[in-house]
Amino acid sequence: MERISDVKWMQQRANELRTQGKSIGFVPTMGYLHEGHLSLVDAVRKEHDVVVMSIFVNPTQFGPNEDFDSYPRDIERDESLAKARGVDIVFYPQVKDMYPGDDLTWVNVEKITGVLCGASREGHFRGVTTIVTKLINIVKPHTMVLGQKDAQQAAVLTKMVEDLNMDVKLIIAPIVREADGLAMSSRNVRLTPENRKYALVLSQSLSLLRQEMQSGADLKHSLEKAKEKISSTPNAELEYLEARSYPLLDLVEQPTGKTLIAVAVRFGDVRLIDNILL
Repeated sequence: MERISDVKWMQQRANELRTQGKSIGFVPTMGYLHEGHLSLVDAVRKEHDVVVMSIFVNPTQFGPNEDFDSYPRDIERDESLAKARGVDIVFYPQVKDMYPGDDLTWVNVEKITGVLCGASREGHFRGVTTIVTKLINIVKPHTMVLGQKDAQQAAVLTKMVEDLNMDVKLIIAPIVREADGLAMSSRNVRLTPENRKYALVLSQSLSLLRQEMQSGADLKHSLEKAKEKISSTPNAELEYLEARSYPLLDLVEQPTGKTLIAVAVRFGDVRLIDNILL
């Protein structure tokens, strides 16, 4: 497995691979890999000649009071896991190379970035769309795979790729969960043992909502009941629990077409998200 940190060298390698007729599958990550990330490798491994994984904790998608400095990092561990799963190239750029000066160019997706996570994380999605655009221009993949756990991010990036006519295919892979139902996240390691137990309220509430919707229950009533359950959980600070159309993210009163039910909860300084698609 190759490790590339230089932006120009990664672009050159991508050009070489494409000239040789090789197909490139791309897995963008912020590292501290878990089975959710590795399942994304599986989603592109069989159908592509080369799998590239980026590992980059992107500062521009973190707010001033968020967890950029404490976000878990362990490149040696990540490289070992990536190699074992079949990654061919790990692209591990430095912040000074991805953002070398006073950056004046940003990528913005409107409307769907101002709700859910975007409502409380000003500038977050501008950072996401800009870094992913840069990574696509550097890695030059034929296919990029994203995880459904970040459902709003997947919707935003899908719209960006469509609107800007980017020559890359997107795959959205399903959420991978721990045995007890907690959605896998790099941030899970920062939960205290006590909060790790309390965090199960996210997946439990979503599972109950799915069951109630399938039985024809009233969405508004079910959401209020779930909000009360989460809010009454020790150490849990509910940020949002909403039902929205997918992928346009308009509020819905009752599921008709594809509907996203998404939740964000803070346990101390650890913010967790989860969702289901109906």
